[in-house]
Amino acid sequence: MAEPFRSSDEYDEQAHQLYNDARYDAALALLRDGLTRYPQAVDLHVGVGYAQLAREEYAWARAAFDTALGLDPEHEDALAGLGETLLVLGQLEGALRTFQWLIDLEFADDHELMLQVGRALFREGFFVEARRFFELGREHHPASAEVAASIGYTAHRLGMDADAFYWLRRALELEPEYPEPRIYLANILYDRGEIPAALLHFARVTPDDHFDDLGVWRTIELLKVARNAGDNDPVIQPWLARLAELGRDADAEDLVLAEIESLQPDGSSRDPQQLELFGTLMREVPGMQKRFPLSSGVHVIETLNGLTLRGTWDELVVYLQTVEGAWADGTVKEFMRVFARRGTAETGVKIPVGSAEAFLRGATAAGVIRILQ
Repeated sequence: MAEPFRSSDEYDEQAHQLYNDARYDAALALLRDGLTRYPQAVDLHVGVGYAQLAREEYAWARAAFDTALGLDPEHEDALAGLGETLLVLGQLEGALRTFQWLIDLEFADDHELMLQVGRALFREGFFVEARRFFELGREHHPASAEVAASIGYTAHRLGMDADAFYWLRRALELEPEYPEPRIYLANILYDRGEIPAALLHFARVTPDDHFDDLGVWRTIELLKVARNAGDNDPVIQPWLARLAELGRDADAEDLVLAEIESLQPDGSSRDPQQLELFGTLMREVPGMQKRFPLSSGVHVIETLNGLTLRGTWDELVVYLQTVEGAWADGTVKEFMRVFARRGTAETGVKIPVGSAEAFLRGATAAGVIRILQ
């Protein structure tokens, strides 16, 4: 029986499916077969580049992307792939030039592409450069939970914990069931010694949400302490089963060693990579915002749901109480006390309520809001 006819698009689509299943050898074989029939098919050359990049055949990946760009110099996926390859090869200047070309070609509004570039830079430790591309993604897609989470991861690697709190919680505001930012946030809180807040977030994900054993070990430890439970407790059992799936046996010695190995002599985290992965939107609040230019007494904050508020410190607390809704009928002092308790429970950061300015600055440290001005 004759082999069915395939178009170049069908070769590309089927190879994508194999690639997504991590069957890189099969994808590469299919793409090469397609290229014997369609040697000028740019997407097939690009697919070969990504398959060889996944197989860590960097020289061959670069050659494939170069061939694709010879056929189409403005192919965005080929440019992104070439930039990734140059990064892995240690050619930062060439990679950044290639990534900048994407911006010059006006692909900044492609938030998946900006995420891909940002993640490539993030993986290689270029956090400042990664944040630039994540911010471009946010500028064009402010409601993307993936972009918000990526900014949060980057902020943490840059030592900006308050900023990390805000963006990770912003991601969870956009997508409450998104496990990666919640696990990452829980790990940050654990490393800071904010144990109740860490447990609050660890308890809101399932064992299957974890793909690294660090968070699973920590959840087991915290649940055992909170419940005064042992390994046979029904709540602990699924977590131990997940550890087994991740290829480790659950015993106390491993737990102790994992914790020791993750710390510097001063008690800080040794390797931030242990944590799991992967223009401001200005909106007016009807009937609330005053029409005046910013002055020394007027500030701008952004809430977790992306709403931007302007006013004096006292006005901003009233505006925040109004948009939060739940405490709209209470006094400002009551609102600040309840809001502060919630922020402390989720991040361990104590939010003062003595004055509007102290309250808002404390809320910023807890990642509940961002002060923009």
